[in-house]
Amino acid sequence: MEYVFEMPAKMLAETDKKGTVERFEYDSRTYDEKDEPIHKGAFVYLPAGYDKTKKYNVLYLLHGGGFGEEWWLKMFPDTVTILDNMIAEGLCEPCIVVTPTFYPSEEIMHDEGRPNEDVCENFKTELRKDLIPSFEKQYATYAEGDVSETNLVNTRTHRAFAGLSLGSMTTYRAAFYNNFDLFSWYGPFSGCCGPFGDHDKEVSRICETLKDGYAKGLTLDYMFCCNGDQDMAFAEHKEIMDRAEKESEFLEKGKNYDFFIIPGGVHDMKAWQLHLYHALQVFFK
Repeated sequence: MEYVFEMPAKMLAETDKKGTVERFEYDSRTYDEKDEPIHKGAFVYLPAGYDKTKKYNVLYLLHGGGFGEEWWLKMFPDTVTILDNMIAEGLCEPCIVVTPTFYPSEEIMHDEGRPNEDVCENFKTELRKDLIPSFEKQYATYAEGDVSETNLVNTRTHRAFAGLSLGSMTTYRAAFYNNFDLFSWYGPFSGCCGPFGDHDKEVSRICETLKDGYAKGLTLDYMFCCNGDQDMAFAEHKEIMDRAEKESEFLEKGKNYDFFIIPGGVHDMKAWQLHLYHALQVFFK
């Protein structure tokens, strides 16, 4: 794959091979001190020609802080056009993209007193117990409707997780650190721990997650980190991953890890769509 620093114009042109976007809803819980039942939703991109008798890889894709599941596919419908064109051009295989939210409620979304790290990490249980089983029981994934934990682990190479900003932090906290046995592809876009995070702790968690995973026979297919060198989250993200690459024997640049940098790139959707464009050319290969 050749990296580009601006979205190719043809990826933004309408194509007659259009996928569809639909709503998916499921039941969950807050998994906090109250542990209340909640009903949630996500938007789902289904590739052109989606066939329930086939099997598709799945990318779980998250928004950033202060927004919800509508971000990628509804607020920015050109994301759908990019996906359509990538699949039509053969840049990636037809896949399903699910855009949930890590917020359990509107109240918590707007609770400025609640630490972002807590919200990101708390999503781990909902992701494992409710979202993935509910979704993959209904849609044509490699789980083939069997959402037992054993089968979800066995099909982890057909499952990816990515997100931007707070969604990038959630990629580390909810998916990588806590559900490494369910995903083998990761795309943290713009950040790891935030401006006030503990870099030593994050490096340690990355290294320990990989060490524990490999000891159980669970390998990392790829971690594709992305950021712009003018992004407010760039410095901490780059420092942490540079250190993790040096300290972990299981993280090897060019083999199962890379850090894509957009020169002049900032914390915006133009950059995140470009990150997605590159990530989907890496995932599931």
